[in-house]
Amino acid sequence: MSLATALRQRLARHDDASADRAPAPFVVGVNRSGTTLLRLMLDAHSQLVIPPETHFVPELIDAARDRGTSPDDLVAVVVSQREWRDFGFTEEELRERFASAQPINARRALRAFYEAYAERAGKARWGEKTPAYAKCMVKIQSALPEARFVHLIRDGRDIVLSRRRSSEDPPSPSRVASRWRQRIERAREQAPKLRHYLEVRYEDLVLETGPTLRRICDFIELDFEPQMLDYHRRAEDRLAEMQHDLPARGQRPHQPAEKRMQIHALTKEPPKAERVYRWRTEMSDEDRWEFEAEAAEILSGLGYSVGEQAAERAAEARG
Repeated sequence: MSLATALRQRLARHDDASADRAPAPFVVGVNRSGTTLLRLMLDAHSQLVIPPETHFVPELIDAARDRGTSPDDLVAVVVSQREWRDFGFTEEELRERFASAQPINARRALRAFYEAYAERAGKARWGEKTPAYAKCMVKIQSALPEARFVHLIRDGRDIVLSRRRSSEDPPSPSRVASRWRQRIERAREQAPKLRHYLEVRYEDLVLETGPTLRRICDFIELDFEPQMLDYHRRAEDRLAEMQHDLPARGQRPHQPAEKRMQIHALTKEPPKAERVYRWRTEMSDEDRWEFEAEAAEILSGLGYSVGEQAAERAAEARG
């Protein structure tokens, strides 16, 4: 074995070690559950930065398992995502980062990406916010042992109303309920296999912001900073990197920049109590019954109130 090879292997073993690495928060959940709100709160910390949604992590992990995977192969995975422009890198910059992470694997490649993003922001620590990663937390943990998953849960009936405000053709309450229930159940099925998993309610984040953020900071071993409560003052600047159109890709339609900004407009304001439990005054009885018919048991299990008939059905289902 040559001296150069031995040195590379020694560096690789050091790089793979996670005991001396700061925890990396991964914010997951159902879309429209306040994950962008939490991202901006955490991102307001002087030591932590969280990029826009990545979407490529599970695919990159799979690609890196193939023998002979090259930096070019992994760059291709990242730039294939329609959100690629959000991160502000050129393909060459990313290729150089991956090339320096030899011998290449998913762990080194992912750390190279996040560390490059943190370096540009002038911060020591990084995190992640892609709601759909709730479906593959075990896979992510296998590649990044430092990952700590914060599962943000919001009353699904308010998600129905949020989807209606942000979509021209929103899905039915029963369809939203089915997806909401399945995403939460899938996350909870993985929880026992995770070293670090925390459930946080959106309602607590809005109504008891300080204590809830402190609990999250304790979980990710980050000192709480009061400026996290003023996240909205810099929200516009942080969202600016997403201010461009997203092209149509597969079943995902073209999304204009204006629409992307509109979806996150409320993050530019402090938390407001009227944002929670809006379904109580704005949702029709028919829509509520339709949602609860699909998700009464899990609503009740999470501590959310349900209609009398739905509560009885949930109790019967639990035996």
